[in-house]
Amino acid sequence: MNAQQNERLTRTGLGTDGGALLRRYWQPVALVDEFDPATDPRMAERALKAVRVMGQDLVLFRDDAGSWGLLDRDCPHRGADLAYGRLEGDGLRCPFHGWKFDATGRCLDTPAEPLGSRLHERVRQRQYPVVERSGVLFAWLGEPGTEPPFPRYDCFEAPGTHTFAYKGLWHCNWLQAFEVGIDPCHTSFLHRFLNDASLASVGDNAGARQFRSASLGEVDGQAWPMSRIMREFHRPELSSEPTPWGLRITTLRRMTEELTHVRVTHEIFPQTFCIPLSPTMTITQWHVPVDDTHTYWFAFFTSYDKPVDKQAMRDQRAPFIPPPLYVPKAGRHNDWGFNAEEQRTRTFLGMGEDDINVHDQWAVESMGAIQDRTREHLGTSDKIIMTHRRLLLKAMDEVKAGGTAPFSADPATAAQQMGGPDTVDGIAPAGTWSTWWQAQAEARRHGSPWSARPTSPSIPQAAGNPTFTTT
Repeated sequence: MNAQQNERLTRTGLGTDGGALLRRYWQPVALVDEFDPATDPRMAERALKAVRVMGQDLVLFRDDAGSWGLLDRDCPHRGADLAYGRLEGDGLRCPFHGWKFDATGRCLDTPAEPLGSRLHERVRQRQYPVVERSGVLFAWLGEPGTEPPFPRYDCFEAPGTHTFAYKGLWHCNWLQAFEVGIDPCHTSFLHRFLNDASLASVGDNAGARQFRSASLGEVDGQAWPMSRIMREFHRPELSSEPTPWGLRITTLRRMTEELTHVRVTHEIFPQTFCIPLSPTMTITQWHVPVDDTHTYWFAFFTSYDKPVDKQAMRDQRAPFIPPPLYVPKAGRHNDWGFNAEEQRTRTFLGMGEDDINVHDQWAVESMGAIQDRTREHLGTSDKIIMTHRRLLLKAMDEVKAGGTAPFSADPATAAQQMGGPDTVDGIAPAGTWSTWWQAQAEARRHGSPWSARPTSPSIPQAAGNPTFTTT
């Protein structure tokens, strides 16, 4: 990759090709929990916070009617900072001259103007539509009135009892943060545990013990933890195929003549992945640029069987990534918690066993704020990364030429039933793995108290989307 391509792929501010593309998709901007006084005591006094997305400074608030307002942060009068505004029942008032704006950006009052002035009728602050989905606030940052339908992925279709959302800040560019999530090979090394935990000890704690739970299926009558499979079979065969939302990624690890481990994951274009956490839970994770050198990930945990214990899941994560800022305690400043003795005896990386987010954090932050991809030497194991980069560049070209952004940004595609996507991690019969995983996904849906949509053996290529294959 040359320097010009790397620059194009990583810059997301206003006026950049990457920024123009990402603003064609709904973007998460905050957790609803961030407005809960139990999470942030300041919210009891004032339900307002500054947010920064793709280099844009915004202010997010909730009025007394429960409506969310997301406005440009600089007051349209003389540019004072609305993050310090007075939050009144029906809107936000700038302390500089008292101009007041409601959640739609309409100017309600310009109190220093002469009586009878109609100046306020001619003033609007740029407002960005906000929708609440599964505990996360999503914003539309593109041109007003152009937003596509909101996608109907499982993490949004599941009832609130069966989803949990969390987030964390990484000090790096969004693309390297995302690429670690769609890389099927890194799990065999970066997340390698040198010793397997008892499956009985993992139990319902899989939400905090990723790759510790059992894969579906058995070897000689015994279940195997994902960690053992990832460790012992580290040269997978990779393939991908297009879907209406991006890519379906299949990773095969040939175990014996009779058995193959199959892991089906997804890239949801342009910045989201969906992976199995356990046989009954998935993670769907967005990677949103704060600016070009900082990224928030937003993760949705979706249960297909019993309700999730939200408080327990918060308690598992808060010691490592504490609210209200969600900045990890580990980082470059403390070597990400590296422990040489642990690396020698317990984990391949040496940065903890209870929160593997720090493993990915180290990988992407250690590359530098913006990875220099001109220095890479990619191999066959990087084919998914290369495919995604080609998709990004092609989509940027299409948008720059005045065309429609692909996948969920295309209203024609988004209007389809964008259910799922279905994932699996299991030990399958080698000769029938392709039908086996689909049957497992269908059985999970059939047994779910909220999801009854059957899986489809083949997903048609959406009209207008790029056509490609990888083998």
